[in-house]
Amino acid sequence: MDDGPRFGATPLRIAPLRDRVSEAEWQARLDLAACYRLCDHFGMTDMIATHISARVPGSPGEFLVIAHGLLFGEVTASSLLKADLDGRVTLQPEFGPGLPDYDLQPAAFVIHSAIYRARADVMAAIHTHTTAGMAVSALQCGLLPLTQTAHRFTGRVAYHDFNGPERDPSERDAIAGHLGDMNLMILRNHGLLTVGQSVAEAFSYMFGLERACQAQVAAMACNTTLNVLPQAIVDKSAAMYAPGATRSYGRKEWPGLLRMLDRRDPSWRE
Repeated sequence: MDDGPRFGATPLRIAPLRDRVSEAEWQARLDLAACYRLCDHFGMTDMIATHISARVPGSPGEFLVIAHGLLFGEVTASSLLKADLDGRVTLQPEFGPGLPDYDLQPAAFVIHSAIYRARADVMAAIHTHTTAGMAVSALQCGLLPLTQTAHRFTGRVAYHDFNGPERDPSERDAIAGHLGDMNLMILRNHGLLTVGQSVAEAFSYMFGLERACQAQVAAMACNTTLNVLPQAIVDKSAAMYAPGATRSYGRKEWPGLLRMLDRRDPSWRE
C-alpha cells in the first residue's frame, strides 16, 4: 500500500540568513524563533496547524512567520519565511534537497495580515489550538474571572465567532474588527490569539491566557460548586492588572526564558 511521500528521514539543512537581513530583522528572527521553541516547550502546539508571527522592523508591510510544514520545535532564526500583507513570500528560506515545499500557510496569512493591516502598534501575534484554549472557546460563557490569573484579562478579551477555517482573505476585516484595540482574543470554537508590541509581550499574554483557561477547565470539570467571587472583588483585582497600573509583562521574564532555551538546545539561534 502506498502511504505517500516519505520525507521523515530527510534532515533539515537550513541555509544561514543572517548576512541577508538587517540587524534589526535578525533580532526579530531570534525573538520569534525563541517564541516558537517556548510554545513547544510549554505544550502550546498543534503540530503544523498554528502559527506565530513578528512584523519586520523598518518594513511594516512585511512579517515573519513559520514555513508551513515545520514543527515549532524545529524553528530557527534562519528558517522563518518573510511575507507581505498581500500574501507574497518575499524571502524564502532554503531547506536543502529532498524536502517538500515549506510555504506560507493560508490561515497564517489571513490571520496575521489582518492584524498587521489594522494595528500599527502590533509587532507580534500568536495563535494556538491548545486543548484548554479550544475548550474555553467552545463555552458560551467564555473566560470566567475564577482565578487571579484570569483577572489579568478580565474585561480585556475580545471574541470572534467561528465562520470556518480562516483561509478566506475576506475574513480579515472581521478578525481585525473584533480584535479592535484589545491584545487578546478568543476565537470561538477555534482557539486563542494574542498580540503585543513585542514578541515577549505577546508570549506573556498567551502564557497567562493559556494558564487561565487550563485552571477554568480543571475547576469546571470537578463537578462541584465553583467559588464565584463578588463582582466588587473581581473589579478591584482586574483594575490592579490594568495597563499602566503594573509592570509591562514579558520584558522581565524574557531573558530568563532565553537562558532556559540555550540550556536546552541553542540551535534556535542559527
